[in-house]
Amino acid sequence: MVCDRVQSMSDGYIRFRFALLRIMVIAVFALIASKLWQLQIVSGQEYLHSADINRFRLMPIDAPRGIIYDRFGRLLVRNVPSFTVSIVRAGLPEDSQQRQVVLSRLGELLKMPVTDTVSSAISGTQQISVEAALVRGDKGPSIEGILERARSIIGPYSPVRIASNVDRQAAFIIEEEHLKLPGVVVEAQPLRQYIDGPLTAHILGYVGRISSERLEDYLRDEKLGYEPDDLVGLTGIERTQEKALRGTKGEKHVEVDVFEREVAVIASEPPVQGHNLVITLDLELQRYVENALREGMRKAGSAVGVAIALDPRTGEILAMVSLPSYDNNLFSGGISYEDYARLSEDKHRPLVNHAISGQYPPGSTFKIVTASGALQEHVIDRSTTRTCQGTLLLPNKYAPADLSQAQPFYCWNHGGHGALSVVGAIAQSCDIFFYQVAGGYQDFQGLGITRLGQYARMYGYGEPTGVDLSGEASGLVPSDRWKRQTYGQQWFTGDTYNAAIGQGDVLATPLQMLNATAAVANRGTLYRPQLVYQVTNAEGQVVRSLQPEPIRKLEVSEQNLDLVRKGMLEAVAHGTAPLAQLPGIAVAGKTGTAEYPALDENGRLIRDKLGRLPTHAWFTAFAPYENPEIALVVFLEGGGEGSQRAAPVAAKILRHYFGLPEVAPTPVPAVSAPTPTVGVDGH
Repeated sequence: MVCDRVQSMSDGYIRFRFALLRIMVIAVFALIASKLWQLQIVSGQEYLHSADINRFRLMPIDAPRGIIYDRFGRLLVRNVPSFTVSIVRAGLPEDSQQRQVVLSRLGELLKMPVTDTVSSAISGTQQISVEAALVRGDKGPSIEGILERARSIIGPYSPVRIASNVDRQAAFIIEEEHLKLPGVVVEAQPLRQYIDGPLTAHILGYVGRISSERLEDYLRDEKLGYEPDDLVGLTGIERTQEKALRGTKGEKHVEVDVFEREVAVIASEPPVQGHNLVITLDLELQRYVENALREGMRKAGSAVGVAIALDPRTGEILAMVSLPSYDNNLFSGGISYEDYARLSEDKHRPLVNHAISGQYPPGSTFKIVTASGALQEHVIDRSTTRTCQGTLLLPNKYAPADLSQAQPFYCWNHGGHGALSVVGAIAQSCDIFFYQVAGGYQDFQGLGITRLGQYARMYGYGEPTGVDLSGEASGLVPSDRWKRQTYGQQWFTGDTYNAAIGQGDVLATPLQMLNATAAVANRGTLYRPQLVYQVTNAEGQVVRSLQPEPIRKLEVSEQNLDLVRKGMLEAVAHGTAPLAQLPGIAVAGKTGTAEYPALDENGRLIRDKLGRLPTHAWFTAFAPYENPEIALVVFLEGGGEGSQRAAPVAAKILRHYFGLPEVAPTPVPAVSAPTPTVGVDGH
């Protein structure tokens, strides 16, 4: 009985345990089924989407930038293949130590620092300008720094460009070690190559990453589809013609493996290449102009020089040289900080296009403005004469009878020119003639600074010319109001005297000077200087052609302009510019020798033995006289007298342009001026 009861309890306990086990099994399977339902049914689409994100990529395909040619079809810029290394942040190891191993090996191969310590190159998605980085004391971008800057603007599955123009051998090693470098991607992409480098650097400019200062502006342009890591034109034609050159990006839908390597292309849309440019530049003339300018700078002992030639009939720039220059190929794949520091710290500023950004006193070349205004305002006519005795004493307005307080103003010819009309004054570059016609003298009423300023601005001084280049300066046309606001002083007659001969506070760029000369050459039309001749598509079809763009018509009669032109013709034939004469070609020109203040290492003004300040050498000209087809300007910073140093350079360029044989120039003795007291211009 007892045994039966015990047996009955054992059987019940066993049944209970089996029942409990069944319940547990059912619960486990129910839990598994629930989880499977959750994973496959409820969250299936979400996980499928996540899996697709891990496996598929929608990759942009950069469009090749347009090619640039000179006016005769000579290649100036092209695209060449290069290697780019990027990192997909989501593909990097999650373990910090493993991640550090990957980045350290990558930094070793690319010769880049992993953290912000020491650097070698400006590259990747750097979101600060090079200048800002140098001021801040950075040595360059690190891999970690690039990834961190990209974190807020580029998603974790998008490639972050670390280095461009990577060495071929390094790229191959990275590809070979891809199993050890998860998340690291090597791509072949086009690299901008500038065929003639320094010869055209200031015109063509260069491309680079979008700076943080302009990032929002680019991203706002949805039509062109900019991304933070894109290459854009930063200077020169590359910048001003960015929209034409850029092209339209393509896309490809790819499948990648765990190492972010592309294993299959699902679909793709090819990019559309940017438009090609044919610019007005004559490369062969550009090369000759550079050689002539370099030789002229050597003879003059000048460290900075500019020579520009354009067609006065249309405003087409045929040649533009600014020396010293730089090699814009240095910027294509990421310039090293050492190279950039060397260029930016050079006191002669090779990165600056002095043709459009350099502002200098124009000296006697400015006299064509003074003459035009005085003639048009009937201050003088073709027969009006003024007498030059070499020195003019301007009475003190508060003590006009006391000559001891009079201010002396000198002509470059200390012996005087005698009586001169406007044609003779331009030809001989007589300072005293232009002092009087601008500022008046005794009973003779001059043009005055207000009207002189109006004509200067009419000729394009004091405002950018509008050329297709970035960084153009405005120059300066001073006035009574400007002086009061700047210095808190009133305007004096002596200030007008100085302005009349392009001294004092008058400042101009070489291109402004040339554009004014071109307006005289074509008898009264001020054109916008242009560099883009044609825009063509990839098939060579013309999309847009250059059309001359008049800025304004000078309010100076042709009769008065003819007198100015005649004076410039006489300057070359019988006046201050005999070294610009050409056989069989009538050349009209104007010399200029502009004083400027320069300090020595002790902070004192530099003067020569006669007490004169150093001078810039200018010469501007056009030819042939009757039907001009070329106008040019030559500027030599600190080059001395324009008639001696700048005019021969211009003559050499014109000889080449017209196909004349070269001859050795005949030296002309330099003319010395007396010790100046107030801004004195040479010839």
